[in-house]
Amino acid sequence: MKRFEAISVSVGAAALAFLPTIALAAGDLGQTQQQATNWHAIIMFILFVGLTLGITYWAAKHTRSASDFYAAGGGITGLQNGLAIAGDYMSAASFLGISALVYGSGFDGLIYSVGWLVGWPIILFLIAERLRNLGKYTFADVASYRLQQTPVRTFAATGSLVVVIFYLIGQMVGAGQLIKLLFGLDYLYAVIIVGVLMIVYVTFGGMKATTWVQIIKACLLLSGATFIALAVLYRFGFSFEALFAKAVEVHPKHMAIMSPGTLVSNPIEAISLAMALMFGTAGLPHILMRFFTVPDAKAARKSVFYATSLIGYFYILTFIIGFGAIVLVGGHPEYLDATGKALRGGNNMAAVHLAHAVGGDLFLGFISAVAFATILAVVSGLTLAGASAISHDLYANVFYRGRTNEQTEVLVSKVASIGLGIIAVILGIVFEKQNVAYMVGLAFAIAASTNFPVLVMSMFWGGLTTRGAVTGGFIGLAAAVILTVLGPTVWVDVFHYSTAIFPMKYPAIISMPLAFIATWFFSVIDHSPSAQREHDAFEAQLLRSETGLGAEGASAH
Repeated sequence: MKRFEAISVSVGAAALAFLPTIALAAGDLGQTQQQATNWHAIIMFILFVGLTLGITYWAAKHTRSASDFYAAGGGITGLQNGLAIAGDYMSAASFLGISALVYGSGFDGLIYSVGWLVGWPIILFLIAERLRNLGKYTFADVASYRLQQTPVRTFAATGSLVVVIFYLIGQMVGAGQLIKLLFGLDYLYAVIIVGVLMIVYVTFGGMKATTWVQIIKACLLLSGATFIALAVLYRFGFSFEALFAKAVEVHPKHMAIMSPGTLVSNPIEAISLAMALMFGTAGLPHILMRFFTVPDAKAARKSVFYATSLIGYFYILTFIIGFGAIVLVGGHPEYLDATGKALRGGNNMAAVHLAHAVGGDLFLGFISAVAFATILAVVSGLTLAGASAISHDLYANVFYRGRTNEQTEVLVSKVASIGLGIIAVILGIVFEKQNVAYMVGLAFAIAASTNFPVLVMSMFWGGLTTRGAVTGGFIGLAAAVILTVLGPTVWVDVFHYSTAIFPMKYPAIISMPLAFIATWFFSVIDHSPSAQREHDAFEAQLLRSETGLGAEGASAH
């Protein structure tokens, strides 16, 4: 138990940077104290890295074209892509953060699970099929399908890069703090290891390597979480009623943990949070990019079905893990700090402590290695999405207007991957001691307020024009950034002012409708000749988006 001693981190510290889950539950990003080296975790992580590097070597030999690099040649099956999407989406915050929220607040901790999960039917019914039929490598292909390439791709690439950078900063800082806490490695080394590995995966293996890293990570995380959940239920005769009754008995809040309202009591704040989670998911560039890896729209639909099922199952497991931690970890002296009231490492260590409680040191090492694997899978997908925005959207279609070859474009993407990796490591070091929860929260708000409105309107509204898409998209981007800075997460928690200028942590309820309205308004007042041509081109786009006619590899459906 020595590896648990002397951990000093605030509630939400370990997974703070990964997703906005922790923004609600946590204060500052606490500084974790380096632990004794966890050799079980390190050995298992080395095995994982060795396997994935072997896959990267294999993928590099089979990556010969831009299609191979960006979209794995379109040869990923629906099941494989569903697993990869789940691996991309099930981050350490989903595992550690939601379990922590359930451990601390009970039933209400599921608010984030529901918000994220509801985003997937939106993708299934609104986006997946049309995206696959219209696009090639990035969502900018769809947004600019009938609009002017240069301004729309410039906007789309800008929005994607902003989302990717904010997301990467959160991942890198979270990686350093989490690995220092779980593995006993120095923060600097942890950040550099993550940066180097993600550069290797993306630069040499492209989408094929990234896909299989995500698939392996998804299988490991689902297996580990399933074991923990079954071990917890086994102790209560597989009776949820007995588990909940014992949790109510031992939790300091008692019956209150089975009631709603302990996390978000303001209905406007709850709606704004839900909008960011649901629609932000449908605007994340690294998620949207995955739908170009399958051969046709039918496989894209299957991908979402499998991903939704796996992610939903995973969130059920985190719910069981959270309640299991209340019973098997809370109140047990070996997992408490010196005060005897709080968990060592904060509430986000609830799932990790529970892993030790049900599986001992060896299983603790496995879960620690899986936590690191989740980081690698997510940052690989993010890096590839950012590199694609630079090479495919900006370099090939904005700067050279299509007058380039695939080999040069892929080379630019690989150089961009290296650049993004170096930038991510540097920013991870610079922001080590900062509260970066708002950065990933901002990434979701930007995705919901920038990418999602333009993407949906480009597919469903014939009146959209280039002027409307670019102006409305940049207004949504500016609104999300400015309102987040003026809100309590930054203005009070970071800048230390007494009162926030904008009262809500999540600006999506303002910024997203503003983006839709601005996009509509600047489109309807655009009477230029180019706007008329864009209106006339919508019918052909609609036909292709619904039938797949003209789409490479489209199936009959």
